[in-house]
Amino acid sequence: MAVLDDNLRKAEGYLERFRKDGVLNHIAGEAVNAADGSTFETVSPIDLKPLARVAHGKAADIDRAAKAAKAAFRDWAAVPGDERKKLLHRIADAIVARAEEIAFVECMDTGQALKFMSKAALRAAENFRFYADRAPEARDGKAMHAPSQLNITTRVPIGPVGVITPWNTPFMLSTWKIAPALAAGCTIVHKPAELSPLTARLLVEIVEQAGLPKGVWNLVNGFGEDAGKALTEHPDIKAIAFVGESVTGSMIMKQGAATLKRVHFELGGKNPVIVFADADLERAADAAVFMIYSLNGERCTSSSRLLVEASIYDAFTAKVAEKARRIKVGHPLDPETVVGPLIHPEHQSKVLSYIELGRKEGAKIAAGGDHVGGPGGGSYVAPTLFTGVTNTMRIAQEEIFGPVLVAVPFKDEAEALALANDTQYGLAGYLWTSDVTRALRFSDALDAGMIWVNSENIRHLPSPFGGVKNSGIGRDGGDWSFDFYMETKNIAFATAPHAIQKLGG
Repeated sequence: MAVLDDNLRKAEGYLERFRKDGVLNHIAGEAVNAADGSTFETVSPIDLKPLARVAHGKAADIDRAAKAAKAAFRDWAAVPGDERKKLLHRIADAIVARAEEIAFVECMDTGQALKFMSKAALRAAENFRFYADRAPEARDGKAMHAPSQLNITTRVPIGPVGVITPWNTPFMLSTWKIAPALAAGCTIVHKPAELSPLTARLLVEIVEQAGLPKGVWNLVNGFGEDAGKALTEHPDIKAIAFVGESVTGSMIMKQGAATLKRVHFELGGKNPVIVFADADLERAADAAVFMIYSLNGERCTSSSRLLVEASIYDAFTAKVAEKARRIKVGHPLDPETVVGPLIHPEHQSKVLSYIELGRKEGAKIAAGGDHVGGPGGGSYVAPTLFTGVTNTMRIAQEEIFGPVLVAVPFKDEAEALALANDTQYGLAGYLWTSDVTRALRFSDALDAGMIWVNSENIRHLPSPFGGVKNSGIGRDGGDWSFDFYMETKNIAFATAPHAIQKLGG
């Protein structure tokens, strides 16, 4: 309790500036109110009390930010890769120096547990370091020889880009998108999620204090229907990187169609974890529990469908239920807390409505199944496990985005694959088996952009990240990010005279 009290005092110190000054937009290097002076209120999911007033940006603010990004683009694109490398490393150092502040603010703003958020800033710094080291080679291409011709490819930054980030782990996910964009030479207009805007404000201050030129990174707070729509439609914005719901991704694609915007979408998921009887069952259970109940279940890669071979179904789900019942639900700043409050009362109501739907569909609650009266009286939901689920139930098909796991039995490999693929989503999959040939065969046939075999979600930054079907378009990570934020050019040089047709003379 003493540790929690100490953490709360620190958090209040970090939040004081937001309570006093609000959360402003940041355009052309200046902290500014919305053009029309309007604001909205952000509340903490812990106690539902106000955290700050936030500038409510709209089309005029997006237009100003887009023009600032366009004005800064040529100079930023011309900065040598080695110089961008040094600057991005300075940004990473500055993030590490303020890691506690970032974590505490994020906990209070999102309800995510400090157990996980304490590492979020460090992961964000690693995103900057990874792309810092690649900035000098971002423009590199290929040399291709043809008869009497040498072709040389190069890449150039696409221009000002829009980045729209989600509310679940906003600081880290913002850097995941923005670090490669800056390394490529793009300028940014960032619209963070309206439910958790605080750390985006910290981040833009950190990068400019580290030396990023004014106008390279602009921040506009607002809602999807005003600021988001204006950003996706703005003619000066050449691409949109978005993380969020699949329905919103479809809307963004429509809004950007008139200006032929390039899009990168990381969208929803209903990710299966498939457990065969020959797996290391204790490790599989630990991984399944971690991937659904960490981060409050509010993560796109959560293993929200548990497919278990019928011969071990009862014993395995009993093991998972026991672990779920032991998970500590509590205040995010308590170091022992695993599940904190969900982001907002409306989202809590959505998750609870799915739990009630599961009951009506005939599934059995093996753990949890209700709200929890956590500290502060906020949006708490108990870690929940449904058994006796069929894959046709809505709780097995629709993304709940909370600490809710549904367990479906399968009789053999063919049925397991059919069940795993029987969803509109295809972001991630987790496979547990000791049979190597099965692992190769099954993973090859699984409809998912990312598959982990005998592993939880361990992120390797050079590898591609993204989904198929309704889970997204494009890939993050490694060189794949540069493919999105840059245009490829081909230059052909004649190496010997060749016949040119003579027309008109």
